Amino acid sequence: MRHIIHADLDAFYATVEQLDNPELAGKPVLVGGRPENRGVVATASYEAREFGVHSAMPMRTAVNRCPQGIIVPPRFGRYREKSGEVMAIFRDLTGLVEPLSLDEAYLDVTAVVEAGQAPLAIALDLKRRIADETGMVLSVGVGTCKTVAKIGSDLDKPDGLVVVQPGDEAAFLAPLSVNKLWGIGPKTAERLHREGIETIGQLAEQPLEWFARMFGQRAAGVRDKAMGQDDEPVHTERAAKSLSSETTFANDVGDEAELRSVVERQAVGVAHQLERKGLKGRTVTVKLRLADFTTFTRQSTLPYHTNAEEPIKETAWALLSAELEPGRTFRLLGVGVTNFGDTSEAAEPEEQQLPLFAGDDASSDDAGQG
Repeated sequence: MRHIIHADLDAFYATVEQLDNPELAGKPVLVGGRPENRGVVATASYEAREFGVHSAMPMRTAVNRCPQGIIVPPRFGRYREKSGEVMAIFRDLTGLVEPLSLDEAYLDVTAVVEAGQAPLAIALDLKRRIADETGMVLSVGVGTCKTVAKIGSDLDKPDGLVVVQPGDEAAFLAPLSVNKLWGIGPKTAERLHREGIETIGQLAEQPLEWFARMFGQRAAGVRDKAMGQDDEPVHTERAAKSLSSETTFANDVGDEAELRSVVERQAVGVAHQLERKGLKGRTVTVKLRLADFTTFTRQSTLPYHTNAEEPIKETAWALLSAELEPGRTFRLLGVGVTNFGDTSEAAEPEEQQLPLFAGDDASSDDAGQG
């Protein structure tokens, strides 16, 4: 029997800023870009979250909700340093660590449990070590699989601790909202709600034929996860192939200014993801879905790898603007970066014309499920 921990640092960027600058302790901190530059919130401290501020929110909106919020520009180099301290503690406990980002990871502690330590004791000791040695606050979920551990770590934040005993997985998941389950996004949740399914337990009760109709090739995997059965191992090496951000509009959008605002905000968010994961990419892609559900992509490959906001933002906007036509409206807009390379390579030129080669364009049919 496996024992998996999902460990997640609370309000990571904001906490680092508060630790490095004690004057920020206990105050609403907004880590991100300036509102006048269409900045977005990378992380908000829990003091700011009380005002309804959350990550990926436009900074202008965040400031309106929390006027006393203190805006701090992100320092990804410092966040990587602090993350390294935390990951070292994780690896001191077990060699089976799967980092998901700078502030969260899966740990397989099966061997530690088999050596005689109880899962609860392991989790409590891990939280104490992180607090004592780094000053950070860690929320922890413990279960027999990744799905249960991940959901558990998110239930009682901040400073959460949820341990699901072997055999209790299905009962633990059953009353929870269906959108807590990995792979159930807002659109899929809407479809499930139309089917009368609100909880993970209701989802797990459906026959396999129903899952096949709703989820296609993902049917068996989604059903197993809903039942708390997930045998995916903890991967000690992960190789991301792409990073992206998508927005499905409540109403079709054709206004150029609004579309530009969305695509630039998405591009900045993807740039932050790249920086956080220590990645650089060359190929920028925009995904577009029209009012009639026609879906296609356009992409351009830069002459260098980058994780900087400006070239990603400029390229994404250039790709989108080429698709704007009078009367044309969009249901969905997304920005992604692929074609990753070595982050140690020389920095990209400060001024570089971004070519849009005809051969770089690519179209694809996309059902856009979930």
